[in-house]
Amino acid sequence: MSHVTSADNDTDRAVTVVISRRVKPGSEAEFEKLSTAMSMAATKFPGHLGSNMFRPATAEDPEYRIVFKFRTQEDLEHWQNSSVRLAHLDSFEKLLVAPAKTEVLSGMVTWFTLPTQNPVKPPPKYKMTVVSWLALYPTVSIIFLVFGGLLEPVPLLLRTMMITGILMPLMSYVLMPRFTRWFAFWLYPKQEQNRS
Repeated sequence: MSHVTSADNDTDRAVTVVISRRVKPGSEAEFEKLSTAMSMAATKFPGHLGSNMFRPATAEDPEYRIVFKFRTQEDLEHWQNSSVRLAHLDSFEKLLVAPAKTEVLSGMVTWFTLPTQNPVKPPPKYKMTVVSWLALYPTVSIIFLVFGGLLEPVPLLLRTMMITGILMPLMSYVLMPRFTRWFAFWLYPKQEQNRS
């Protein structure tokens, strides 16, 4: 189940929070209903960029993962500290085997999340660095090849601002989602996914 909205396209400071919850056997349907209501409530808060629920992958991994994304850390904290969220938490706390575990992801890590991966666990930093470079190098080369002549007379600082202004949205919305899928076999080896 997923629910996604687009509160803002500025993802430079976007923060993703992953919440893991173990649900008592037989309480799954009630938990999913209450969790969906909580996710819908979050959409009304400033900076909300989307949410997803990942159901338990296997009997050996019975946790639900709920992923929220907010535009900034401040927006996330506003939601986390709200009376609305706390009221929703109270409503399904009795359905949980143990207290929820929370992990906050930000920066480059948020580029490396597979929609089907459960749990959302970032790959090693060296792998993220290599795949980011593989996306950046040809893209920057193409930008200079196509626009190099036009950009040459532009002052250095302005030229850099223009190139990075093109590059960052490309990386966030076009390149990294594709490169993450293409290199999933290396970023997320099956044996590691099975151990997660």
